[in-house]
Amino acid sequence: MCDDAPPLPDGILVTRPEPGGAETAARVAALGWRPVLAPALVLQPRAFAAPRAQAVLLTSRAAARALPAGLAALPVLAVGAATAAEARARGFTDARAAEGTAETLAALAGATLDPGAGPLLLAVGKGYALDLADALRARGFRVVRRIAYAAAPATFLPEEALAGIADRHVGRVLLHSPRSAHCAIRLLRAAGLGPRLAGMEMLAISPRVAEAARAALAPIAWRATRVAARPGEDELLALLGRPGRAA
Repeated sequence: MCDDAPPLPDGILVTRPEPGGAETAARVAALGWRPVLAPALVLQPRAFAAPRAQAVLLTSRAAARALPAGLAALPVLAVGAATAAEARARGFTDARAAEGTAETLAALAGATLDPGAGPLLLAVGKGYALDLADALRARGFRVVRRIAYAAAPATFLPEEALAGIADRHVGRVLLHSPRSAHCAIRLLRAAGLGPRLAGMEMLAISPRVAEAARAALAPIAWRATRVAARPGEDELLALLGRPGRAA
């Protein structure tokens, strides 16, 4: 972004699905920005029977919310601090956090669990964490993968979000996952708003999410792209800072 580029408006597009989207919006508002909700995915919990396992592995807060109460005695390994906190809030007292990626979660399992002590329960969203299951099996673990929720693409975005971008009242978009990035941008382009995104900053929670957002918008380019220092929401929101101050 050029130094003499006009300042961006204070509207922040929040594409995270509910119920997490409202939580992120509240944090954005607390920083002094104006959140605009535009959930790109719709989460649908899936009930599943609790299999025998030595530990539960979680790749998202949505999976933590869907766990059966009968598993609460098991230790939990979570992809990051927010997912571990969600598990603890739901009665899983022994919840440890990796550093925000599937690779660090597999490494944490390898360092703290015994492949001979029983299978691992991998509770995930439909279509997610297949690479993680393979990585765990490569370390000698038996993996029982269960679908805790499904994430369906939203069929539309709220009118406030579309109008905010059309009227240039939204200057930045927060992106939490490759799939939500793809779905949000697809819906915005379908509404004829793709060119407007060229005037906006894209703030991504990880390099993988940033790459998905670039590919979804191509050949249009974002005004600027910034990526969180680590894959967590604290680090993502740190990119915003506060209005009128450098992040």
